Amino acid sequence: MKFNFRTPRAPQVQNHEGAKAWSLSKELELYTAVVTTTLSDKFYETGGERLKRIQNLIKDVDPQFVAKLAVYARESMYLRSIPLVLAVELAKVHQGDDLVSRLVARVIQRADEITELLAFYQHANERKSVKKLGKLSKQLQKGLALAFNKFDEYQFSKYNRDADVKLRDALFLVHPRPKTEFQQVLFDKIAADTLDTAYTWETELSRAGQEVQGTEDDKNIAFAKQWETLIDSGKLGYMAMLRNLRNMLQKGISDAHLDKVAAMLSDPKQVAKSKQFPFRFLSAYRELRSETNFRAPQVMEALEAAIRASVVNMKGFGRDTRVLIASDVSGSMQVPVSAKSKVQMYDIGLVLSMLLQSKCERAITSIFGTEFKVVNMPRAEILANTDKMNHYSAQVGWATNGHLVIEHLVKTKTVVDKVMIFTDMQLWNSQGDGGHLGKAWKQYKGMAPGAKLYLFDLQGYGQAPINVLRDDVFMIAGWSDKIFDILHAIENGSNALDEIQKISI
Repeated sequence: MKFNFRTPRAPQVQNHEGAKAWSLSKELELYTAVVTTTLSDKFYETGGERLKRIQNLIKDVDPQFVAKLAVYARESMYLRSIPLVLAVELAKVHQGDDLVSRLVARVIQRADEITELLAFYQHANERKSVKKLGKLSKQLQKGLALAFNKFDEYQFSKYNRDADVKLRDALFLVHPRPKTEFQQVLFDKIAADTLDTAYTWETELSRAGQEVQGTEDDKNIAFAKQWETLIDSGKLGYMAMLRNLRNMLQKGISDAHLDKVAAMLSDPKQVAKSKQFPFRFLSAYRELRSETNFRAPQVMEALEAAIRASVVNMKGFGRDTRVLIASDVSGSMQVPVSAKSKVQMYDIGLVLSMLLQSKCERAITSIFGTEFKVVNMPRAEILANTDKMNHYSAQVGWATNGHLVIEHLVKTKTVVDKVMIFTDMQLWNSQGDGGHLGKAWKQYKGMAPGAKLYLFDLQGYGQAPINVLRDDVFMIAGWSDKIFDILHAIENGSNALDEIQKISI
């Protein structure tokens, strides 16, 4: 009987820069592609190309895994659009049971996601005729009907928009069964387009803008009062508050109301409920950085407290574990997260690296591009640290010489237990000296045999710069702080795919 089996080897390929890389299993590639996408253009891949790749991968992957991945993307990664895409695509290739309907009912968690799913169905099936929503899968219909039972009038009214696919279109298409007489009345109002107008910050500010006449100062006073009314109402959502901090300061809300905003921002319960990406806090922080307002620092401090609260339960590493954290700030990482975002992909890596560093008692932080540079930061401030790291990024150049991270450890004879690299995985050598991450890691393992290498994939292009099946190399993907749950799972003998498979549908 043979026990000493060879460690597995992934097939070698070339990455987008023509450098040596390793392919991923279909499941791992789908996972990385899904949890790192807004379906907008990336440096090496358009949104359409990413969508086509995901569609093709779904055909080759077990339907149960696709469904579980959709739930993981919605509930752990806080993504909204891609779980709907997975549900529609899964309906094309899987029939025979109610897996799709259960999935649809679960991943739709906002009323507008009912119409978003149907809009994607139109797009995916290239429906342009009058009957754009015809021949809808029975399981999609059933799941959408179940989703209608999840929302009240306020939730429906809040998202009852004049879009290509309207709520009443969806209602007539899927014929949901009301559970109560009150719900029947609600469905009748959707059909008649007579839903009450929802009390939202958009509608209230729009009304205030239409009613106020006079000078610019008069308008600012009116908008400030309207913001104060919204704050007092308790109906101003966390995301809306986060996006409008600068606006509220500029309009001149009272000190008492600003105190309320700061308290709500940093309230751990509110933070947990809001389920924000870490980079959302960074975006809000940067909006205030150059604001000429005496009260801006108070709000910036509240944002620091908020992002710390977002990872209060995150498991880090104590004094017994030595960690090197490296962030890729190369040219291919300097693209926006989405078309409307000011946040760059490398910002995501930096803020995640600072979150991780805040939970490690012994950590070296660094950045790399053409060159490698150690930039150590105090652990107390996460957002301020991210901004400082950002300023250093121009000093290391635009190439992606990730091998320099490991070569630095070899050269300085620094023994660490964990190496954490946040990157788009498209590493290449601009120096022409034969250096490569795999070669450097093999050399380093001879010096530090217990060391582990963690690659945090932030772009999901479908390759790895090193074989992730052997030599204590592990791969994690995504932009949410929940990626650190996967890190903890790996430390306890699991991996990302195993954790997704544990999800019950």
